[in-house]
Amino acid sequence: MPNFVKVATVSQVAPGTGMVATVNDKEVAVFNVDGTFHAIDNVCKHRGGPLGEGELEGDTVTCPWHAWQYNVKTGACLTKEGLTQDKYEVRVEDGDVKIALP
Repeated sequence: MPNFVKVATVSQVAPGTGMVATVNDKEVAVFNVDGTFHAIDNVCKHRGGPLGEGELEGDTVTCPWHAWQYNVKTGACLTKEGLTQDKYEVRVEDGDVKIALP
């Protein structure tokens, strides 16, 4: 059974936005897509940009550094086929957003 760790409160990540959380020295990008939370690795595969600081449109985040795009639900890179970000299981409990650590 995975260990879930709190990364934010629901009120900290408004619908249509993302944020960066650090868990055990790992940066994770957390997104709110219409009230459903998703988490992927924060470091863009292109040049290491912070995906959690990117613009979220629907379920697509655009890296703020060089505009590479990723689906936050699947982690799939939309800019370069075959690349994916690590994806984390997310649950909301008592207003806390928690991710599963591997």
